[in-house]
Amino acid sequence: MPNVRTNLVDAVERMPAFPKSVHQVLKLASDINCSQKCLVEIIKKDPVFTLKILRLVNSAYFGLSREVTSINHASVYLGLNTLKNVALGLAAVGAMPRANMAGLDMDAFWLHSLAVATATRMLGGMLGVSQDEAADYFAAGLLHDIGKVVLALYMAEEFEDVGRLMDREGMPMYEAEMAVLGATHADVGAMLAVKWNLPVDLGDAIARHHTPDQGDRSQLVDCVFAADQISKKLCFGSSGNLAVQPLPAPVRARFGLDLDGLIAGMPTLDQEVGEARIFIRLGEAD
Repeated sequence: MPNVRTNLVDAVERMPAFPKSVHQVLKLASDINCSQKCLVEIIKKDPVFTLKILRLVNSAYFGLSREVTSINHASVYLGLNTLKNVALGLAAVGAMPRANMAGLDMDAFWLHSLAVATATRMLGGMLGVSQDEAADYFAAGLLHDIGKVVLALYMAEEFEDVGRLMDREGMPMYEAEMAVLGATHADVGAMLAVKWNLPVDLGDAIARHHTPDQGDRSQLVDCVFAADQISKKLCFGSSGNLAVQPLPAPVRARFGLDLDGLIAGMPTLDQEVGEARIFIRLGEAD
């Protein structure tokens, strides 16, 4: 297909940008010398965003014992890294238009993404990840499929061709994408991660969430991959493809469990996904 690469780049460039405050939050949070006070001052300049963060912090998702009434207090309870990822998650959801010509069901898409985010965080916990670092795992799961939204929005005809090829040949979506586009939604998501200046580890997880056995071993990538398969096997929403990939040997070895064993180890997944839905409600709210 002629000029496909150019079309992909153009599609990524057409994606809405993050609010200025979120760009500043991500930039500051990547600085090892950044203080929580600096981060708080940036967020406080955006009253609408401040309100969303406070509503999220006071929701069942965090389950705090007392109401948090200011961003200053929120930063104390959550910590800098979790606060950064809360801002990132809300901004990413808000940047995704609901309507698309390709017919991607955004309700089903976000349910799948929330399930992957929640399962990724839970898998990280099984491996000893701290509560603060677990916020990185949630963000990686939430955004793993963002490349599909880019394609559905700005390359709808090609995205529909991918779906038809999947149905006709019974192949996984990323293989059909390679056949039609010469690139996958993971590649497109990684391009968007660069445009949005997302953390490098997050971009890597997006890029390799179907291919954890390629490149350097990564605990985060392995968790996102496993969480994706868990969410598909349990039918949490859909992002266009319900084909469950087997866990590669290194991923099984990392957890010491197969897919069914991992699922058995997260009995509260459904409840926690339900609590995480507030990310979508607040992110999409005007």
